[in-house]
Amino acid sequence: MIDVLVPVEQEGTKAVVRNWLKRIGQRVEENEPLVELETDKVAMEVPAPASGVLREIVLDTDADAVPGAVLGRIATEAEAEAAPSVPEPPLVGKPDRRERPSTGSGRTGEGRENRLSPSVKRAVLQHDLNPEHISGTGRNGRITRDDVDRAIEAATRVSKPVEGIIPASTGDIRSHFIPHDRMRLAIAENMHRSVTDAPHVTAVFEADFSAIMAHREAHKAAYAKKGVKLTYTAYLVAAAAEAMKVAPAINSRWHADRLELYDDINIGVGTALGTKGLIVPVVRKVQQLNLKGIAAQLDELVEKARGEKLTSADIRGGTFTISNHGVSGSLFAAPIIINQPQSAILGVGKLEKRVVVREVGGVDTIQIRPMAYVSLTIDHRVVDGHQTNGWLTRFVEVLENWPAD
Repeated sequence: MIDVLVPVEQEGTKAVVRNWLKRIGQRVEENEPLVELETDKVAMEVPAPASGVLREIVLDTDADAVPGAVLGRIATEAEAEAAPSVPEPPLVGKPDRRERPSTGSGRTGEGRENRLSPSVKRAVLQHDLNPEHISGTGRNGRITRDDVDRAIEAATRVSKPVEGIIPASTGDIRSHFIPHDRMRLAIAENMHRSVTDAPHVTAVFEADFSAIMAHREAHKAAYAKKGVKLTYTAYLVAAAAEAMKVAPAINSRWHADRLELYDDINIGVGTALGTKGLIVPVVRKVQQLNLKGIAAQLDELVEKARGEKLTSADIRGGTFTISNHGVSGSLFAAPIIINQPQSAILGVGKLEKRVVVREVGGVDTIQIRPMAYVSLTIDHRVVDGHQTNGWLTRFVEVLENWPAD
């Protein structure tokens, strides 16, 4: 027997079994997707470690899946050859109840198990569904999250062909429903947990982008010849890493009994996927990279994100995050929700020309400069205001004094 294990490394604080793609007795091929796991950040497929027959499911749908745990077991190739084939089960419809008891605690009169897992109960309440009207395809007829998703889609199809009319005191309100996809639900849960667990505090500075604009204009062609796209984000990542030297606790994680300070600076950059949501690919070990190395990693990650080719490894292990919300026109946003379990997040607003006062030769002058608001939102359990302001002070200094060469 060959164990099917939960990956040791995963993105997210917890994982649950979302769905088994094979049933006991079915043949599987090596590297064929076998079971889906879902963390609070991403969904992932666990492939079969070998060819054979699925003989045992140890962790069923909605079970907690800790790293390294046994999900199930596959019989060896020799045993698989002697095993009878089992037809694929239907994806929808009522479950086979022939082997289920008709009575007992936690079961309906038909022998169906009526206990709901936390994620199923949350989804049922959120979408105002009656569990008695949902056919369960899990073990012993248990309702799985996939069963709920199918029920939501069915309800949406019924109400979408004609605009739905909802009576209201202010008149008829026309509406239609769009079911949440997995990414949106994961984002919602993660954001809610972040603001619940961490007291958010935001400090705002203003940065003059003149120096990095001049440097980029002078060097972007040379970078392009080497196949590297030089963006403003690369400068932001480099400046953030430099600022960590004056306030190392910004690059940390809060634990109930201790603070974990990271030696590596792995900076995630929020990348919008249109209506699909937001994903945060990670530039790793920034403290070891020069501007070219940062730009090269960013270019590769952004292209993979837009092509929907990011892997779990590309978004795992971030220690700090940058939200460049200004690219969509926002001057300022607060609080930008911290990407748990990190301790802080940098926000960068829209770059625009503003009138500022600059002293030249002891005389105040009025100048037009490219300016942007930069904010640092921190977990106040981890750091205080003087550390936050010290970090931002150094971050702005690096940007405004970027050398020309």
